[in-house]
Amino acid sequence: MPTLMDLKEAWRATRQWVPFVARTVGYGSISLSLGPLTRDHRASLWAMQRWCQSSARGLNIDVHVSGLENVPTSGAFLYCANHQSLLDILVLGSVLPNDYKWAAKRELMKIPFLGWHLQLAGHVPVDRSGGSRAAAQVIGRFEQVLKEGKPLLIFPEGTRSEDGILRPFKSGGFYAAVRAGVPVVPVALEGTHKLMKKGAPDTGDGRMRDVYVRVGAPLQIRAEGKEAVSVADIRDRAHAAVLDLHLSLGGTPPKAAPTGVELPTSAAAEAVAES
Repeated sequence: MPTLMDLKEAWRATRQWVPFVARTVGYGSISLSLGPLTRDHRASLWAMQRWCQSSARGLNIDVHVSGLENVPTSGAFLYCANHQSLLDILVLGSVLPNDYKWAAKRELMKIPFLGWHLQLAGHVPVDRSGGSRAAAQVIGRFEQVLKEGKPLLIFPEGTRSEDGILRPFKSGGFYAAVRAGVPVVPVALEGTHKLMKKGAPDTGDGRMRDVYVRVGAPLQIRAEGKEAVSVADIRDRAHAAVLDLHLSLGGTPPKAAPTGVELPTSAAAEAVAES
């Protein structure tokens, strides 16, 4: 027999996720129906931003953002953010400007309305089990997005941090930035790991919670010597910048502040940043 606590948790999850699904269907329908009829699928971008903003409010998340003046006003660049929760894309989507693309798990592409929107809007599917060839194709797609003049968002830790502490960065997305010759814009989040840990059915008891986002100054690529050297350089500088931003938001420092993971060129295809 379910306990009273079980019933309360089930009711709380229902109150959060039923409206979330309704918003997903509603804004997804706008994206799918009007997106193809508007220039550069602007209706899809509008729908995505409103979905993120209304979903964050509906899940009792109050997003505080600073540093938006550091975001380039034109051209392609690579957003590089730490990853604390499944909610990160909602939080970032509610405040970050520009029609940026992001690396989405291939499984998300199969979800009605949400996945259909992701495919229509040109986000990049990532198959974690696809092996090195599939990973190399993803890096190539990252590069294509950047060369088409679109910003790209990656989570280079490769997985969510259960304790909110920044992990070392993988190199995949930075290969695309080096090859496309675009700057890297560091972004730090703090607070989402407290809202929905791995395996949690909902975001908590309904109280409004604060989440903080801070954007740093763009980092320029140093194209000197071998490609792998340039990749390691921008990866490590991006990691240091995100760590500084994260600590400025009150984040917990690593026990030993790590740099990015050094990878040989042959391993680059397996270092794809995942969402």
